[in-house]
Amino acid sequence: MIHVSELPALLVDDDPQLLQSASLVLRSAGMPHVLTVDDGRAVAAIMAQQEVGVVVLDLAMPHVTGQALLEQLSADHPDVPVVVMTASNDVDTAVECMRAGAVDYLVKPVEPSRLVSSVKRAVETRALRSEVLSLKDRLLATTPHQAEAFADIVTRDPRLLAIFRYLEAVAASPQPVLITGETGTGKELMARALHRLSGRPGELVAVNVAGLDDTMFSDALFGHTRGAFTGADRAREGLVASATSGTIFLDEVGDLAVAAQLKLLRLLQDGSFYPLGADRPRHSQARVVVATNADVGQAVAAGRFRKDLYYRLRTHHVHLPALRGRESDIPLLVDHFVEKAAGQLAKAVPTIPPALHQLLRTYSFPGNVRELEALVFDAVARHEGTTLSLASFKDAIADGLDGAGTGEAPERTPVTMALDVFPDRLPTLRDSENRLIAEALRRADGNQGVAAGLLGLSRQALNKRLSRSREHGAEETRRATAERR
Repeated sequence: MIHVSELPALLVDDDPQLLQSASLVLRSAGMPHVLTVDDGRAVAAIMAQQEVGVVVLDLAMPHVTGQALLEQLSADHPDVPVVVMTASNDVDTAVECMRAGAVDYLVKPVEPSRLVSSVKRAVETRALRSEVLSLKDRLLATTPHQAEAFADIVTRDPRLLAIFRYLEAVAASPQPVLITGETGTGKELMARALHRLSGRPGELVAVNVAGLDDTMFSDALFGHTRGAFTGADRAREGLVASATSGTIFLDEVGDLAVAAQLKLLRLLQDGSFYPLGADRPRHSQARVVVATNADVGQAVAAGRFRKDLYYRLRTHHVHLPALRGRESDIPLLVDHFVEKAAGQLAKAVPTIPPALHQLLRTYSFPGNVRELEALVFDAVARHEGTTLSLASFKDAIADGLDGAGTGEAPERTPVTMALDVFPDRLPTLRDSENRLIAEALRRADGNQGVAAGLLGLSRQALNKRLSRSREHGAEETRRATAERR
């Protein structure tokens, strides 16, 4: 797959010296593919032979005028943006060119930075237009077109399938992607799927930036020159250079130091970065994908995260749902992880009791899919016999529930807890017991064994309480009937 940002820029001008200088300016700004032609009659043949990302066109040329070429390009290649660069500083001419399809009008002599920004903006606009068309096509489908790219992600959840289709649509974009979601929801798996979809020839390079100060961040990502600091006896390439023509994945970007955020912003804006100790910038074609479990919007409001970086990062944004909202995925994931664990431990695949799925649906999984995988692996490691035991799952879930209230919330007394739960009047012990049993049975989908585990009872004890409740209910019915008579 060829990306718009990787297509060559075509410069058309009858001045060879200007072609050489403009080509050098664009290459120095990180656009390595530049074609030049000094005869407008050759443009049609070049466009027929290969795809071009943007055309920079002079107006005053012999043989064929720039206006004629502009009209021809607009008719034959309407998706290719054209930037007019001419010595004519005439408003009427500029208006005619823009009406004919030009995306910008530059008057010679043009500042190098102005040329670079105009060409890059034209390429980005074309890329975004292409993404919109692709996104419309993807969203009409119900399943991803390239399901093999998501083979590592086990799901049938409609929200995740919609995210798959969205990632397919933006895979060719050079713009950054922000992936948010709780810990353990699979953010790095999504980044790897996106990289596979992109078809980029380079590698995906992943780095966790949490806890890195400005110097460590710069050295890890951008490298350093020889003598940049004490002990730097030789130059070292950074991870951004390793990801050239590939993808750089920055995990936990929400914890990035403010000083380092500015350097990341520069990389996103123009692809430039400075290795430690260097006085000249280098350029990267790597695509940047970032992930965080933090609320970046809240961090922006608190001044811990740069607003301009946040808006730049969220050009493309996906939020991964928590496992507790994907109940239909739990049986699929359990089956997958049981087979995976059995294979790694060289054990026979055990039978999975239906009660396990009902038990797991009662748990909130604060660690999401990663926590479920750990629970299954532990259970398979302990497993003996043919059927997977529920014991380790019950123990882990009980520990998780016991530790659920250990945050920094204010201390709650028995009185305040009672007022929260029973704002009107206190129920009787029998009423409370009946309500708890009913709720446990609801969460366990009617499975008495699972419900008993949630209540901390044996199944026999739960059966006795249910029988006693039914007898009490029957007695109440007989008494009410007698009173009516």
